[in-house]
Amino acid sequence: MDGERFITSTKIQLDNELDLTLRPKNLSEYIGQEKVKKNLEVYINAAKARGECLDHVLLYGPPGLGKTTIAHIIANEMNADIKVVSGPALSSMLDIVSILTGIEEGDILFIDEIHRVNKTVEEALYSAMEDFRLDIVQGKGPGARTIKLPVNKFTLVGATTRTGMLTGPMRDRFGVICRLEIYSREELCTIIKRSAGILKVSIDDDACAELARRSRGTPRIANRILKRVRDFAQVMGNGNIDIGITDKALGMIGVDDLGLDENDRAVLEALTLRFSGKPVGLDTLAAATNEDAGTIEDVIEPYLIQLGFISRTPRGRMAMPLAYKHLGIEPPETVQ
Repeated sequence: MDGERFITSTKIQLDNELDLTLRPKNLSEYIGQEKVKKNLEVYINAAKARGECLDHVLLYGPPGLGKTTIAHIIANEMNADIKVVSGPALSSMLDIVSILTGIEEGDILFIDEIHRVNKTVEEALYSAMEDFRLDIVQGKGPGARTIKLPVNKFTLVGATTRTGMLTGPMRDRFGVICRLEIYSREELCTIIKRSAGILKVSIDDDACAELARRSRGTPRIANRILKRVRDFAQVMGNGNIDIGITDKALGMIGVDDLGLDENDRAVLEALTLRFSGKPVGLDTLAAATNEDAGTIEDVIEPYLIQLGFISRTPRGRMAMPLAYKHLGIEPPETVQ
């Protein structure tokens, strides 16, 4: 179970190519998240009419739903430049000072994984977001003094998969807070057809529906498996993606009818077979599957819980009857 998961919704090196080719450029091209789109359109048009910067925006939700894409769309709609930085990369005051002093009036600063920003940097962002200045302490002890460094007005767009890890003062400084939801199969079908058109590949409607069904409600996964199925269609078929080549390709990739891969099935098999349906602690489950506990908790478990395959209890993780049915295993009497 070593190596990167193909079906994961977290970003991998492969996605850099996807970002360049398939990412929509404006709100009219963006598919899904209708409530977020409508609200953002109002806020953006109002800010442009007043000649002001857009208020700071917080985007949160599971990975792969388009938070980075929306940040770039906001920059395009506001006719502004965007500076992109990852939260863990902001480890000292020098990092945030160098970024904010180089920012132009009206620019967008996008911080991905904003919940992982260093505490010192987060406190510096408070005054930058509210008063557009940086309070820098020079010296130590009785001789220390504070320098107020003005910065140009900007819009901070923060993205996080764990809004609960953001401190209260940080959350309160965002004027626009948007939650991104899992996509429906119909929306994923539309995204897949749009992506297929950009990639100049033909796809049948039933194949498109099958890809959407196995994409775990996530556009990033849908685009990723579309590109890999395209490869199989080109090598093993006539270039057209039909239901036959789709089933064959996804079978070889290891993605089953519900979008589960080997890692997901390994967790389910450990809970159902190795531990016979008994409650299992996270660390024990990680050791049994040779997987990192954080990966199980943050990446594998959420989708399995959505499907009703496992349950988190005070005593540990337990497999539910639907998990036994999916694996074709007779559940023990305690589970029944």
